[in-house]
Amino acid sequence: MKCKILLRVALATLLFASVAEGDEWAIETADDWATSVETVSGATFTHGAVLPTGQSASISTIVYTSDQKLSARSLRIEQSPIWQNWNPIENLGPTNLADAPVLLTLGPNDYWMFGRYRAAKPKRKKGQSRIAPQPFEPQPATLVGFDVPLLTTPFPNQYDAPGGLQPGRGGYHAWQSRDMKNWVHHGPVTEGFSKWVTSAEWVDGKAYIYYDFPNDQDPHVYVDDDLFDGMPGKNMGLAVKDPSHGSDAGFIRDLEGKMHVIIEDWTPISANKRSWDSPLAGHAVSPNGINDFRFLDPPVDHRTNPTGKIGTYKHPHWMKEDPENYPTNVAEYEIHHPEQEAYGDWAAICIGGQYYLFGDYDPVGGHQMSVGWFTAPSINEPFTWCGNIGNGHPDPDIAFAEGQFYLATQQNTDFVSPGPWVETVEARVGVDTDNDQAIDQWTDWNEVKEHYDYIPGFSKQINRTPATMDASELPAGFGFQVQLRLTDSTDNPSKPIIDRMTLVFAN
Repeated sequence: MKCKILLRVALATLLFASVAEGDEWAIETADDWATSVETVSGATFTHGAVLPTGQSASISTIVYTSDQKLSARSLRIEQSPIWQNWNPIENLGPTNLADAPVLLTLGPNDYWMFGRYRAAKPKRKKGQSRIAPQPFEPQPATLVGFDVPLLTTPFPNQYDAPGGLQPGRGGYHAWQSRDMKNWVHHGPVTEGFSKWVTSAEWVDGKAYIYYDFPNDQDPHVYVDDDLFDGMPGKNMGLAVKDPSHGSDAGFIRDLEGKMHVIIEDWTPISANKRSWDSPLAGHAVSPNGINDFRFLDPPVDHRTNPTGKIGTYKHPHWMKEDPENYPTNVAEYEIHHPEQEAYGDWAAICIGGQYYLFGDYDPVGGHQMSVGWFTAPSINEPFTWCGNIGNGHPDPDIAFAEGQFYLATQQNTDFVSPGPWVETVEARVGVDTDNDQAIDQWTDWNEVKEHYDYIPGFSKQINRTPATMDASELPAGFGFQVQLRLTDSTDNPSKPIIDRMTLVFAN
């Protein structure tokens, strides 16, 4: 036993010496956790993280020592990025919004949804014959946060602004909200030929509204500097000349201003048999989001084994919508074996530099569709599968609003999340002031959590404030110990999985 204690102290001293040189002690790898934790209850170590096995867990590190006194400044805790912290809610947005929802956040209390405009229809019971619509007389209305004339509509919590009285054009319409509960209709933003809207971004005070033309083919774009006028913006035409079939693309602007697109690539699959989705996604980047897109390595590639054989399938819209560029509805693909997972209808968001892709998930076997998502620490790296939720063909989009993250789908249920952070995590730090390998003083227990906020000028780039507690009240000492208490406080499958822990010292 004495040898084991001496070995532990020696190992701790070695580790701490390297930490002291860098003014911090970080526990992040599987080896770090294995050598740095003294006791653990209710948790296990997996893939370099601490995973609770039940409702609660506790962790205590060994005491790390130094030859010289150091002063603790703060403790920073990071969780796994898998983001399973989602809860079902009623469908978001206007009740008469049809087709795939597209979300766009312009800033605090300025949230937009785009979709097809569906006329009012009276509800009827099962087996009841068709009910003739009743006349509706709009009435003037006021709504907090809106200084334009408004009229009531047949739909609950929905109003028409002047732009919303403009005639429809067969494409998508725009609705605006200040609270994600009440919605004001501002009228058309695309036209009949541009009805396959897939994504929207915000660039220098203008909305970039992307649509496929023809359906499931090359993304085109409108640049709209007035979402209130009930008129589509300037149609810039072709944005991305995709060498594959697919599209249903999601666009996201990085913090340097470059526009990225994640796009379906149907090269390895008979997409018509798999919900028009694919195991392969393409990635291209442009300096302006309007043209000059350059294709990079695929962010998602779950192809199985190529057989070298070529198959064909037909798409119902290509020749009909764009016969000049698509003189045939027939597409070729390389047959792969065994059966492949399929994903698509991409949407992207970035939280503190961590990128997420949400989309359709059509799994091998039963093909019960749901929302699936992936993550990566850079949009230029391969993305890792995280999980799936829901039931049905989702065609999702995601946005940050009202301090939360909203996931809108075509399913009967939408979802909301406080963010990737999972509650509850409590921490305290202790210090050995007299160099006897024992803790003499502790901080109080503190609950820590991440916080998220808007980044001005960006819709899909979200600021992340790390989960940090102040340890500067402690006196200087020769050794430090950290203790954690983890409690699964959610009603969903997520758990507070600790990925990294960093004790920062004063200079």
